[in-house]
Amino acid sequence: MKVLLISANTERINMPVLPLGLAYVAAAADGHGHTVKMLNLMMTADTQETLRKAMVEFNPEIIGISVRNIDDQNMENPRFLLEAVKEVVITCRKYSDATIVLGGAGYSIFPQAALDFLEADIGVQGEGESAFLDLLQRLRDKKDLAKIPGLYLPGQPSPSESGYIKSLTDIRLPLPDVHLSIPSAIKDQGIWIPFQTRRGCPLDCSYCSTATIEGRIIRKHDPKKVVEAISRYAEVGLDHFFFVDNTFNLPISYANTLCEQLIASKLRITWRCILYPWQVDDELVEKMAKAGCREVSLGFESGSEKILANMNKRYRPADIRQISERLKKFGIGRMGFLLLGGPGETKETANESLVFADSLGLEAIKITIGIRIYPHTPLAQTAIKEGLIKAEDNLLIPKFYIAKGLGSWLQETVKAWMETRPNWVR
Repeated sequence: MKVLLISANTERINMPVLPLGLAYVAAAADGHGHTVKMLNLMMTADTQETLRKAMVEFNPEIIGISVRNIDDQNMENPRFLLEAVKEVVITCRKYSDATIVLGGAGYSIFPQAALDFLEADIGVQGEGESAFLDLLQRLRDKKDLAKIPGLYLPGQPSPSESGYIKSLTDIRLPLPDVHLSIPSAIKDQGIWIPFQTRRGCPLDCSYCSTATIEGRIIRKHDPKKVVEAISRYAEVGLDHFFFVDNTFNLPISYANTLCEQLIASKLRITWRCILYPWQVDDELVEKMAKAGCREVSLGFESGSEKILANMNKRYRPADIRQISERLKKFGIGRMGFLLLGGPGETKETANESLVFADSLGLEAIKITIGIRIYPHTPLAQTAIKEGLIKAEDNLLIPKFYIAKGLGSWLQETVKAWMETRPNWVR
């Protein structure tokens, strides 16, 4: 079938983001004989004309639209981002009769609500490679779409089975300029290529949506295949990578093996990753540095033992400090993250976190005030009990948790701290 895959994300909240998830779907469809065209709207000046041209010239039978962001997670002045995606759907309808299928991380958090709002034909919640291929086959053969894992249809009951893939062994890694193209406008900006080596997170942090997007079971790509794919990028001059695994260091045995494979490959690459500040020893950090790691995102979220326990974190401030010092010892830059205002937060615990973060001497710190409430999380249940949201609220329109009485005080306090700390950002 002729499949047009559209990355609808135009948001550059921290940096331009390449559509990795959509590239996986493109690689899967391409590998099964479908004719695939990718369209990234990130740097598009005239979205309507770009879409019109693609519809007319390619004439797709299926249009897949990746929805990455629902909103910008900014409690002070939240921007709802699905209106722009809805315009993409409307334009596709205007120039094509193709079936429109939604997917992506943002969509997967709100599968029914987003499908209803965007008025598409079908939605695939979770990892799309397997379910999307099954969908293409059934659409081509005009067969019943029922029982495809993770498949949502307007006005129909939610699927009984999730779309998570049990094993990544047969999943194709997307290749440069084949499944993952880089817009020329950002190619010379030192873009960090997103790369995923494993999926799933069993940690169950109180506010996190990762388990809804990827499932709770960690599944891993073969480290040898990972290095082989990275070498393909390096061959065309792309040597900066961002391992977007939610927790690069878990399991630690896999992280060690991957670093060993990268070291043995002698690829001259630079990379960054996301570390969960727990179970990170000198051996792993040294291997990371030797393998090319130059920066980590250290999302410790709080410096208060009480708040960390409320967030269901497995580490404590002493672990964060020890890991931070290890990273510094091996020359790896540290970007810390604070998440202030959650359940149980007080002026005392917030000040404790600010003092703690300051004492670490990190290269950069990003502070978020208020926590976006996502469905199916302990935070949502807390918000329901406290009367902040209703049980029937689908939460598609952004709502935030902020501990009572802390809103304006936190804003003023954080602003004062940041005035003398240029490496702290909001």
